[in-house]
Formats: sequence, C-alpha cells, structure tokens
Amino acid sequence: MLRQKDKELIGKLNLEYPAVAIKFRFEKPDVPHYEGPQLAFCQYLKYTQDTGKHFYIDVNDDACYGKLVMGMIDMPPVTASGQAGYDFGCYKAPIANQQLYQKLPVLLPNTIHYVEYCPAVDCNFDPDLLLFVAALPQADIIMRATSYISGDLWESKSSPVLSCGWMYAYPVISGKVNHITTGFYHGLKRRKAYPEGLRMISIPFRKMPEFFQALEEMDWTLIAFREDAQSKAELQAKMQHWQEMAAATGSHVDLR
Repeated sequence: MLRQKDKELIGKLNLEYPAVAIKFRFEKPDVPHYEGPQLAFCQYLKYTQDTGKHFYIDVNDDACYGKLVMGMIDMPPVTASGQAGYDFGCYKAPIANQQLYQKLPVLLPNTIHYVEYCPAVDCNFDPDLLLFVAALPQADIIMRATSYISGDLWESKSSPVLSCGWMYAYPVISGKVNHITTGFYHGLKRRKAYPEGLRMISIPFRKMPEFFQALEEMDWTLIAFREDAQSKAELQAKMQHWQEMAAATGSHVDLR
C-alpha cells in the first residue's frame, strides 16, 4: 500500500495529469465497475485522470486489444497475422507487423480477469503499476528517481501499435521501468488521448520502494541548474576538488 509520505511526494510533483495506480486482479475487486461507453484499454488511464474515480474494468469493457496483453483472450488470428497494422499503414507488409505478435509481452493467460484503476493519491491497495503522464520538468524528476539509487539505465521499449503491451505488461514481466512519448503510438494518437510530446512512465511494483526513497532523498533541482550564489560556490568547490583528485594521479578533468 502506498504510504501517506509516498502520496505527498507524488502531490509535490504538481502533475497536470494525476498519477494513477493500477492493479491486475484474478478476483473481482470491491470497488465500482466502470459505467460508461466502451473505451479502448489505453483510454481508461485518461478517464481515471479526468474523473478521479476508483473503478475496475473487465474483458467486455475493452474496445481494443489491451485485453490481449492482459492475457484475457487468445491471440486473435486476423490481427496477429499482421493484417491490421498493414492496413493502417504502420508496416510495409503483414509479415512485418506479425513480428510484433511474435514478441509481444503478454501477462500469464487467464490469470487476470479485472484491472483496477485509482488515482495514486487515493490508492488503498498495493499497486502493480504506477503510471505517470508528465511534461518537463516533472518527467525529468520522475525518471531520475528511477535510477538515482540503482544506477539503472533508462530504456524505452515500444512498437508503433499496441503500446499498451509495453506500458502495462512489459514492466511487470521485466521488472523494468518503461517510458514512451505521446504522439508516436497509433492507438493513443488516433483516439487523441493526450497532446503530443508528453512522457508516459510506467513504474512496476518491484521498483516502487526505490523510486519513493529516491524522490525523498535526491535533489529535485540539480546543483548545476541552480542560480543562487551559494549553490554556484558549492559547485565551484566540488569542481576544484576534481582537479585536486586528478592532479594526485597525474591526470586532469575537462568538465566545466
């Protein structure tokens, strides 16, 4: 369960699009079922952000193929043949699109029957994923917090279609943070879910303790980007120490 301190750190980010906690469930959660027109899987994140509601969806609520990456349905033969991606113009030939389905991350079939969504600041369960949609500078802070302690490299894995596979299934399967840029992905763009150029960042449960520890401990504005005299003097002293360290080994430092 997210601690109150975790929720306060999320609130401090002052995000235009609120962070969303997501849980994949075998059993029906004790929260309201989504009531409204059928949406594509990728649209339920934005619905949560727009309404602030805590709810769940099932296989019948998805008008696209998020239900495929959730393992709720078998691979649909016509779509998996690559015909759809070819007809949309995303791939030169069906065989090229078919490569995606050969490699698509899919959660263990028939183990997830419900997907629960909740604004992170109201979350009363242990989330499987935290989803952020952010512009700079908030995206910079979020991404730095994912590597501040571990030193993990930033990786972005995705495909022109079925971006939901890489933002919802892949982080849980791999344990890695994943991030994409809005405006590149066919379903999100066609449905006008978000303006172009935002960062969507997906943090899986295994990375959350480290992420929140980093948010609490690290400098959100790095010393080189501060304009006050004290910070400038501190940075100059650190850089002078680099030169002293280098001189002791007969080398030098070119960073300025």
